[in-house]
Amino acid sequence: RTYVITGEVAGMSRDEAQAKLQALGAKVTGSVSKKTTALIVGAEPGASKLEKAQALGIPTLDDGAFQQLIMGE
Repeated sequence: RTYVITGEVAGMSRDEAQAKLQALGAKVTGSVSKKTTALIVGAEPGASKLEKAQALGIPTLDDGAFQQLIMGE
């Protein structure tokens, strides 16, 4: 699984969010591609990553869905 983070993730730094995903065995990259599993969209996301994900049909996860993902729910 490969994830991209855009915007500010609630309650943690981007490095912390990345570390939590990597602890689950996921890969975190800086750009959206057709191999991206999902785009994690925090507060004030970058428009280009969001637009590219939408164009490629890649799912987006908001803060709530991201929290569920890292908690294993």
